[in-house]
Amino acid sequence: MLPERIFNPYGLQSLGYTLTETIIYSAVLLIFLYVIFKVIRKLKISFDKRFAIAIAPYVVLGGLLRVLRDLGFFISPILMTPWIYFFIFSLLIVTLLLSLFLQKRFKLLFFKPLFLVGILLAIFPLAFLTFVKTVNFYGIVLVSILFFPWIILFKVVRWSKENRAVSLVQLFDATTTSTAIHFFGYGEQHWLPSILISAFGPFSFVFVKLFVIVVILIALDRLCKEKELKNYIKLVVGILGAATGIRDFTCLATYCIPH
Repeated sequence: MLPERIFNPYGLQSLGYTLTETIIYSAVLLIFLYVIFKVIRKLKISFDKRFAIAIAPYVVLGGLLRVLRDLGFFISPILMTPWIYFFIFSLLIVTLLLSLFLQKRFKLLFFKPLFLVGILLAIFPLAFLTFVKTVNFYGIVLVSILFFPWIILFKVVRWSKENRAVSLVQLFDATTTSTAIHFFGYGEQHWLPSILISAFGPFSFVFVKLFVIVVILIALDRLCKEKELKNYIKLVVGILGAATGIRDFTCLATYCIPH
């Protein structure tokens, strides 16, 4: 499944992603992620908590830039799927290399400038969003109410912090998707989720996604012996959920029509 949930409000129909497109884009993404893994390991960087926090602003940046294109602030095809993923990852790698240079030259730990630059870049799309006049407060409240029980549940569940974080991020994306479809007339453009939603309703997607994510995380913990690879896969799963969740939530909050 592609790492994006695109909404289509007010009953508008679109072609969406075909099975062939899904397979092709997914294959390209997997190859790209493999290359990224090899590059970062060559740089002798661990996929730990510090690294995850340092790259978080870039995930926010990608999600917000995608919404700004949907809102008409930008028209560049680079900000469309799947190209925006390559754009953000390339930006991240360049900034990472500069941060490593600063670490070597001035003994400044690389994750600090990496995080700071990400924050400064993320402020840019946030500034544009202040020009949006109509805000869907009802949608924001609904998503918050429906997502809150998951926060409570994973607060008491005995599981590793990274597994709980990845699960919650993916559940936020699923909750936003289901809320937008059920209450606001948006549509699902990916063929597999659309079949599921058509057969069992929008909120079935939340529970199916929860099941899939939990199975993946348990399998990684039990079967993947290489710590860095395991952490990388978990980080990627979290990033994909966060990127789409931020994009979908912001889109719902601003009534934008994704395309």
